[in-house]
Amino acid sequence: MTTIPEMDEGKAEAFAERMVGILNDASTAMLVSLGHRTGLFDVMGDMPPSSSQQIADAAKLNERYVREWLGGMVVSRIISYAPAGKAYTLPPEHAAFVTKAAGADNLATFTQFFPLFGLVEDKIVESFHNGGGVPYSEYPTFQKIMGQISAMVHDASMVDVILPLVPGLIEKLEDGIDVADIGCGQGRAINVMARAFPNSRFVGYDFSDEGLSTARTEAAAWGLGNAIFEAQDVANLGATEQYDFMTSFDAIHDQAKPGKVLAGIAHALKPGGTYLMVDEDASSYLEKNLDHPIGPLLFAFSVFHCMTVSLALGGEGLGTIWGVELAQEMLEAAGLTVQAIKRVDGDIENAYFITTKQG
Repeated sequence: MTTIPEMDEGKAEAFAERMVGILNDASTAMLVSLGHRTGLFDVMGDMPPSSSQQIADAAKLNERYVREWLGGMVVSRIISYAPAGKAYTLPPEHAAFVTKAAGADNLATFTQFFPLFGLVEDKIVESFHNGGGVPYSEYPTFQKIMGQISAMVHDASMVDVILPLVPGLIEKLEDGIDVADIGCGQGRAINVMARAFPNSRFVGYDFSDEGLSTARTEAAAWGLGNAIFEAQDVANLGATEQYDFMTSFDAIHDQAKPGKVLAGIAHALKPGGTYLMVDEDASSYLEKNLDHPIGPLLFAFSVFHCMTVSLALGGEGLGTIWGVELAQEMLEAAGLTVQAIKRVDGDIENAYFITTKQG
């Protein structure tokens, strides 16, 4: 006979309350995504207390849908409501984290991933049963969302915060060096650097035609003659001692063959060259991630995208939380010496690995 353990009613009740909270928060995330995508937060950020009709008119949206969305935002305590005048307000303290005017602090941008992951959930379930993975092509808006996030971060931090993490780099960029970004996506990092340092030469590598097209269009609009973008499987980079400085931004853990990509980067660096790898700041040991501020979010990203797209290519499925310990081991094994692992104030997601070519 199986003995059923005695249940702690207090713990059971607390967990039930937590599950209700999870359901409410997940629902709120979906509504926040709608507010971001429809521009409702941006419109309300500039409006005084207003009726649902006034808000809908300002946003050029259907009032009935806007009114129902506003209801969800009110009970989620994101938007304030005055019953007497049926007026809705987005408090400035909230607008600072859900509007485009917030720049890199616009956390509403990230909620777009949840409806996207819902599109592939059935295929993820199949992968649980059969192995394999879900290919990148099944994520129709992933490139666009990542482009938005990249623009927010790199516009705000690239020149003044991120690049100065590497000692002496700014001076070298001003004088003129050769730079490559691995897994460049829509190319914002390259274009921001190229605009700031016209004496240096920049190239972005990615396999996404959509991303490269966007990158080239932006480079042309900005009048950049020192930035180019090339379609390339970065696992077969093929460059030899070509670059003074190389970067990757949250790209290595997605790769089918991350070790091969890192070895290719080491091979492509000139003697004395520097590689800056920006990737997830977590531990390779699960027990050390219990208090990670966005641990559940990162594991969801891994299951629903990062790990599975790698496995879909027959890759290693490294996962989002490969951890700084394993990352350092793989960098060293690829021929890169880790000089420092730095953090940036306000960035709870990433670690900044500053490496040089061994030998």
